[in-house]
Parts: sequence; C-alpha cells; structure tokens
Amino acid sequence: MSESDEPNPSSEPETAEGSGVTRRRGAISRRAFLGWTAAGGAVAAAIAVAVETDATTSHTRVAGASALAHTHGSTAAGSQSAAARFLDVDGVVLPVSPAIVAENARTGDAWWVTSAQGAGSIEGFADKVSAQVGDTVTLRVSTTAPTFSVEAFRMGYYQGIGARSVWTSPELPGMQQARPALLPPTNTIECQWTPSLAITIDGSWPPGAYLLKLIGATGEQGFIPLCIRDDTSNASILIMHSVTTWQAYNRWGGYSLYFGNRGGVLSYTQHPGEATFDDRARIVSYDRPYSADWASGAADFVGNEFPVVFHAEQLGLDVSYWTDIDLHQSAELLANHRALLSLGHDEYWSSPMRTGVQSAVLQGLNVAFLGANACYRQIRLQPTSLGTDRAVVCYKSAAEDPMTAEDRARVTVNWGQAPVSNPESLMTGNTYQDIDAEADMVVADPTSWVLAGTGLTAGQHLPKAVQGEFDRFVPGPASPATTDIVAHSPVANRHNNFSDVTWYTTTGGGGVLDTGNAHWVSQLADAPLIPSDVLPAPVAGVTPYLRRIMLNVYSVLGTAPAGVTNPSTGAGRAALGVEPTSPATTNTLA
Repeated sequence: MSESDEPNPSSEPETAEGSGVTRRRGAISRRAFLGWTAAGGAVAAAIAVAVETDATTSHTRVAGASALAHTHGSTAAGSQSAAARFLDVDGVVLPVSPAIVAENARTGDAWWVTSAQGAGSIEGFADKVSAQVGDTVTLRVSTTAPTFSVEAFRMGYYQGIGARSVWTSPELPGMQQARPALLPPTNTIECQWTPSLAITIDGSWPPGAYLLKLIGATGEQGFIPLCIRDDTSNASILIMHSVTTWQAYNRWGGYSLYFGNRGGVLSYTQHPGEATFDDRARIVSYDRPYSADWASGAADFVGNEFPVVFHAEQLGLDVSYWTDIDLHQSAELLANHRALLSLGHDEYWSSPMRTGVQSAVLQGLNVAFLGANACYRQIRLQPTSLGTDRAVVCYKSAAEDPMTAEDRARVTVNWGQAPVSNPESLMTGNTYQDIDAEADMVVADPTSWVLAGTGLTAGQHLPKAVQGEFDRFVPGPASPATTDIVAHSPVANRHNNFSDVTWYTTTGGGGVLDTGNAHWVSQLADAPLIPSDVLPAPVAGVTPYLRRIMLNVYSVLGTAPAGVTNPSTGAGRAALGVEPTSPATTNTLA
C-alpha cells in the first residue's frame, strides 16, 4: 500500500452544519432507497457508481471482485470452500471465494429495507435459528393484515444495495395469533402459535445471513432472521451470529434476561418502562418474535453484525456462516476453518461453546472478537416443544440456579464469578469493564501486524472510536501471558478506566484478537446506498482505519495459524507499565 493510498482523514465525509452528525457525501434517504424498488436493483447499482466517492478503496475492491467473478463464471455460493483463491488487495493477501464474488455480482434488491411499523402489525418466528439445504423451516406469523407473503433476502454486498431476494412465498391468509404464555417461575415468554407456512431450503438458497421479510397486504412489514449454513464447508473464515445474546436482550412479551414487567403484564417493546431486574426472565425462548422496535424484528443483526457481512462479501472473502447455537451443537466443525469471527455483541456462551473454541485455538484456529463483553455470562440451553436448544437459561445468580446443587461448573453466573471462576479473559485475552465509554482509541504499538498499512503512529488518536461497552487487559494469572497491547485507550468518563485492543497466540498455533470496543463493527459501516438510519454513515478519522485493519485481520487470521506467522511477544506492554512475560509461558488456555 503506497503512501498515497494510506487512509486519509482529510478525505472523510463532511459534517452537516449544526447537525453534529457526520455523513458521507451522496448519502440517501430511506424513501429514496425504497423508491428504487420499482426500477429494480440494476438501476440502484448504476446509481452506486455515481454516489461512491474516493474516501475509501471501495472502487478498487469492487473492481477486483468483478474481474474475478468474470474469470470464474457464476457458481453457487455454497461451493466456495472448494474454489478458494488468494487475491492481493491493497498489498494484503486475502482468501477469496469465486462463488461469493459471483453471488455478489448478481443484482441486489433495495426492497429489503422495511418501513417503521407498530407492535403487532406483523411479526413471527422460525422453528430454527439456522438451516441447511434439505431442511424444512416452519414460520409462525401473527398479523392484522388479511393476507401476507414472505420474501427471503440473502444479506451481502450486491453493488452496495446490501441484499438479494432469493425466494418469495405465495400470498397466505393472515391471522392474529394467541397471546403468549408467561411460564412461571422463570418468567419465560413462549408462543403456542399455529404454523403459517413451511419452507423447504433447496440449492437456490446460497449459504449466508438471511432476513425473511414479512409483508402484509395492507402495508405491514417485519423481519425474521435466519442463517443458512453449510456443514460441509471448509471456507477460510467462519462468521458467527450471536443469537443467544439477541435472545437474552429480547423483550418481546415483556421479559428478557435483564428486565421483566411486574404482575405478569405483557408488553411488546424493547423499552423497559417500569420493568425491574428482579422480575426478569431466568429462561428466554426462541419461540417468540423479536420486538418490532428492534430493527423491525431483525434484532442485533443489522447494527452489530451486518457491517462485517457487507464488508466481507464486498471483498469476496472465502466465508461461511453459522450461529452460536451451531457452535454449541457442532464445535468439531471448527477444524474445517482457519478463522472464527465473533461479531459486535457476543455475551452469552455455554460451556460446550467455550470448550469447543478453546480446544480449536490450541489446534491452530484463529479467532477475532470484534466487539466487547464477549463470553461474559455462562448459559445452558434446553429444549422447548419446537425443538432442541431453543431456550437460553441464565439465572445470573448461583443462589437461584438449581444447577448449583448438581454441577457447580455449569451454574449460570458470569464466567469469572464463583462457583464457576473461569474468567473470560483466559480465552478472549481481555476482561470486560463497563458501559457507556466515550473515548478516543489510542495506538500503543504501531509495529503490530494489526495496524500494518494504516500509517498510524504511537500515541495517535482515533476520535471517539471507543463507544459503549469496553474490555481491558488486566495483567495476572487470568490473562494470557504474552499478550500484545495494540491500543491502550483511556476512558476518562468511566472512572478513568481503559479499553484495550489485544492479541495473543498459543503454543498450538492459534491466535486471538480482541478489539475491546462494542462499536467496532458498527464503525465499519460504509454503505452510501443504504439509508443512514439502517446502517450509519462512515465516521471521520475512524472508519477508513478500521476497515484497513480488517483487511489485515482477514488476511492474517484467514490464511494460516497466526501463532506461527505472527506470534505474540508482549509488545506494547510498556503502555501499561508491565514487562512482557517470557515467551515460554505463552498461554495454553489451560
């Protein structure tokens, strides 16, 4: 990457006068975006060329992807594992799938974006969080509309439009389903609803992240998220959707793992109102929709995960997809991949999830935690009437959890709390600290491979890049011994704490990156064709750097055991006033 190609804050978007909000030149409204639907995605793709500016290297990336697709022809995205190639992008070698490139060269559909809806107008849930070819997915839908249909959108790049329609149902009769049941004593909300339709997943559904759009005949719109996975894939990079954390925060019906209404009152909004922690659910179920005021039922996918999906597919990366439920059930499949990406908010982990990842890292798997607060709380999974592992158990109290009397290692408290006492930092490298950060990210080790090609220097600040929840490296027996500190950022507004970007490697060859920042993923968004109230505009002085860093992450983690190619040594620890430990004591995740 030449000096002239370095991320340049001066080429960032302008800030609208008096708005306090930075927006990219050429940003469009939701109304204009949806207005392209009648003209089709091809028109939107043509507009994309006019709207994009040279503030990033997007043109180079898209041009390279298009050329690769033309060379190899159009193939099913599910075959990416058998056709991976390596491509030089800005001087970084990336694992690229011709199938993913070809898929994203297909015409996108702007109609995937919804308009705002009230609770109860149309909502639903699937009997699976993920499926593969040959599976049948049953939807249960409740709506005030006389009829409705379902359109399945595969989420990706698609000329910057963000999605492609792959399937549409016939028009179906609408009905308002029964009120949900509130199950004591755990305050679990479950819907005993009548099935609305069954979808057979066939080869026309390429593996990926999907939003099933519910469309009422009288204007109602909402989403059901679904992952289409490929258990035979050996794609370089495996992207994981954190659906246990989505469900933990879901307040549809009035009860999440955080808040519950008093007196059994039902409600259908993410806003807690007068709800209390004491009345929270101890078990939450997938047998219910996500709240309509939470990304139209798409939950945390759009804000905390889609920017990575968009970026990865824009580059044509050799990726596949699954959920953390799939990790819980089939951790052995990690051996088929080079890297696992945990996205913006991945808080709730079962013991099989954690054991599976730790074992795989010791065998050479690389992992990137692209957020904060990962693996903070232990959960158990149990069945509902609709299937296995469809209820998330988390009492957040050893005194309340009946497992305390049976198996203290599986008690649902914070991983670092007694009686579990197995801090998340032993796996992630960082320790969760607090909420509501508002701070600059400060470079500690500009020589790190993480920052290669960025031009960042020691002590340089990325303004307000650390937002929300944050993690910190805490030296001691609960942290990997040779952890590198890439960035060490004072968080003055939260008791003069710090947020750290860390990297450590293991004797088995695997490496683990933790960004320590809950807004890392959202600040990767650079999608001028998608309305800014769906994906935020790029952040001046931040987004170009983070996107360049992600090229390094995809390359280093996606091509080889990073403990061999980029072993950690304790670099950057001077920023903490802590001397590095001998490499002989490199963490083994014991």
